[in-house]
Amino acid sequence: MPTAEPRGLRQAAIDWLQLRSDGGIEPLTREDILDFQFAGESVRLQAPMQGIWKPRGYAAALSFRTAYTKPGEPPPYEDKTGDDGLFRYKWRGTNPNHPENVGLREAMNLRLPLIWFLGVAMDPARYQVIAPVFIVAEEPEQQQFAFTAAEDSVAAFELEGSMHEEVTRRYLQRMAKVRVHQPAFRSMVLSAYENRCTICNLGHPGLLDAAHIVPDRDERGIAAVTNGLAMCKIHHAAFDRNFLGIRPDSVVQIRHDLLEEVDGPMLRHGLQDLHGRQLMKVPAHRRDRPNQELLETKYKEFQAATASG
Repeated sequence: MPTAEPRGLRQAAIDWLQLRSDGGIEPLTREDILDFQFAGESVRLQAPMQGIWKPRGYAAALSFRTAYTKPGEPPPYEDKTGDDGLFRYKWRGTNPNHPENVGLREAMNLRLPLIWFLGVAMDPARYQVIAPVFIVAEEPEQQQFAFTAAEDSVAAFELEGSMHEEVTRRYLQRMAKVRVHQPAFRSMVLSAYENRCTICNLGHPGLLDAAHIVPDRDERGIAAVTNGLAMCKIHHAAFDRNFLGIRPDSVVQIRHDLLEEVDGPMLRHGLQDLHGRQLMKVPAHRRDRPNQELLETKYKEFQAATASG
């Protein structure tokens, strides 16, 4: 006999996922996600095969999933972010009354929070957890739903109906960047570099960042693996501030004035001794390796800083 959604389960699942993923920073495997329990019983939070998960007996969907797409390959579905700062998720099939589409529609009507599992790696599959998210509109002509990464229903639905469209758009874009694009970019880059710093090979994920080669404020600065480098925090800071450069042939360069300084072991071993060395870690797959044009752009910036330093 089908049973209704247990009271409190949805929020408990979101809280548990946030804790398990360190606030949405660390991606989770399918096995990680299967560990959730509520009231002493295991509860599935992710669909076993399809994208949308509406457990039997529930009026509304609980979660949905976006498959991981390898760099350079077209995504299996047309889910995307709009210029308005909202994300889109395609219907299941073309029937608006498919039970899974009905489940997402009911979550919208009831203003319920959902869990979005965003694929960031495969073999094994790993997912960035973005929760809560809220569906704020349905676009039947495009056979899709629009949803936001705003963190609460009041913000999500009040913003959607706001008269101040420009303010709303900027807020939603900022939330999308902070809650979705930045964590997903970090996970994809660190996965490609097997959780090791490209400069020094340090292998502690908690001390690693995903450094943009070209910053995301630049129109070329896309949040893609090919515009990223896994770096420990000190080398990330040195790279961003042009104390350290990377030639397009993957050779590390240290700014000449820094090479002449006498300070201590951190400067000597952490930076000066790296001058002229090849990168210690690069992605195994060529498709994940840094874009040469972006490396050239960043290296020219480093050269200009060196000349004026």
